[in-house]
Amino acid sequence: MMLILAAMLLWAFGWWLNLRLAEGPYAHTRAIQVTVPLIFGLTILIVWELLVRGLQVPLVILPPPTMIAGRFASSTDILWADFVQTFVKGALSGYIIGCCAAFVMAIAVDRSHFLRMGLLPVGNFVAALPIVGTAPILVMWFGFDWQSKAAVVVVMVFFPMLVNTVAGLRETTAMQRDLMETYAASYWQSFFKLRLPAAMPFIFNGLKISTTLALIGAIVAEFFGSPTLGMGFRISTSVGQLALDMVWAEIVVAALAGTLFYGAVAMIEKAVTFWHPSQRG
Repeated sequence: MMLILAAMLLWAFGWWLNLRLAEGPYAHTRAIQVTVPLIFGLTILIVWELLVRGLQVPLVILPPPTMIAGRFASSTDILWADFVQTFVKGALSGYIIGCCAAFVMAIAVDRSHFLRMGLLPVGNFVAALPIVGTAPILVMWFGFDWQSKAAVVVVMVFFPMLVNTVAGLRETTAMQRDLMETYAASYWQSFFKLRLPAAMPFIFNGLKISTTLALIGAIVAEFFGSPTLGMGFRISTSVGQLALDMVWAEIVVAALAGTLFYGAVAMIEKAVTFWHPSQRG
């Protein structure tokens, strides 16, 4: 009972402290913007620990954070191997291939009215297909190693990236395009000087969306067949063994990898599109 009461008091104190910081005179400073989520996250972890132990929640339902941290520290070699297999080989390679192919195809779609009318509706149909239906097929086609996971990722990221890039390339106004024509600019001169810079916010929007899709696709694809390593494989087997601490350790690795991946793309976007209103101030 004492642990439960301590958890409630800690939550109330953390909420009050975050409100004071978020609504205070220094709320827009960088230090406060970093401190508030750190306090909130730390409060959640401590309250989680106290409630699980105070309510005596079975470990097979929800292990405490200290137990997950212990498993994380003792299984770094396994977690690293799973990270390399799933993220580096499967998700990242499929992400690069899919996004590059979508960018090239977007240029072709932009130049061809036929492709724009015919390919984009088909792309919307393919993008709506559930991954649990396409992943087993691609695993059978490309084998059980990382190549099949990369293929799943390519399918998942291709059409969101394609749609965003095509929309970005058509962002310029008719007056801007006519002005380039008066300068006797060729298609590629107009593309690199006008249309590509204007499309950058849309392109990076597609890239950021694809970061999460890539990791989700690679992990889910491993549920349908993989060698004896990988995040999806480890989660599946650990659930069967009731080793929920290992499952949560893999979730932590996936969350960190996805957050850092998204953050890296966002930092590149900020450097490339510094002129855009969304990046000012």
